[in-house]
Amino acid sequence: MRFGEVKVIPVGGHGPEDVVVDAEGQVYTGLADGRILRLSPDGSRIEKIAHTGGRPLGLELHGEDELLVCDANLGLLTVGINGGKVTTLATEALGLKLVFCNNAAVAQDGTIYFTDSSRRFPITHWRDDLIEQTAGGRLLRRDTDGTIDLVADGLQFANGVALPPDESFVAVAETGSFKVTRVWLTGDKAGTVDTLLDDLPGFPDNISTGSDGLIWVTQASPKVPALDVVRKLPSPLRSLVRSLPPGLQPAPKREVGVLGVAADGTVERELRGEIDGWHMLTGVREHGGKLYLGSLDEPAIAVTSV
Repeated sequence: MRFGEVKVIPVGGHGPEDVVVDAEGQVYTGLADGRILRLSPDGSRIEKIAHTGGRPLGLELHGEDELLVCDANLGLLTVGINGGKVTTLATEALGLKLVFCNNAAVAQDGTIYFTDSSRRFPITHWRDDLIEQTAGGRLLRRDTDGTIDLVADGLQFANGVALPPDESFVAVAETGSFKVTRVWLTGDKAGTVDTLLDDLPGFPDNISTGSDGLIWVTQASPKVPALDVVRKLPSPLRSLVRSLPPGLQPAPKREVGVLGVAADGTVERELRGEIDGWHMLTGVREHGGKLYLGSLDEPAIAVTSV
């Protein structure tokens, strides 16, 4: 199904990569210049609530008066919604620096599940990880006492994170392998790993659980055939491609998509196509029958109906 009417809302800055919506319908997003913004439900009012000093990506509500922020450069943070106080929760995990803190989900008891996308490449070189297929992504868990544990390792560009309503598993998008992996947390399957979605037609990015109970999965771009060719080249040739200007490297296409997925992996909703004047869909949040969309590359968020 193609996208219906889409409202594009300029935010006064570049790259509102993720979005989160509070109970009043206010929308929060983070920009490439480090600002955290709050938009009124209709997008007519935009205010800066904080500046992380880094590059905020994934956002989640964290209690009544904080946002959880995955900052690609600075690690796992919280930001006060009123006053903008920035607090660092983690800059490393299990003896390794967080190279590319990307996305998170918060359990009802306050446990945080979050991703570190790559051991080698920071956000400024995200394409390099997709070319090299380093399998250096991690899914981590921060308990309420501050302890951080490893949930899953060896992920191909670990990205979006979501919990189903019953929190029986945690889902993590592997952008580099076009799938969403599931790690079971409860019951007889606890500790086992399987696949929620596989062989996606596009690159999955952020994922989130909507007010409808579905796990919403972004697809920033369809698969890029040239990337498949480059991945098969010998290492010296892959390095040569990586050294080319971005305009000469395999690049995302303008078509975007989102999937609404039930906990058993059944695709209940699908929207796909080009959005006029807007592309690189990397964040999604379903709230009250609407989808709020973020983009790594655009100066605007987008809103459409499910």
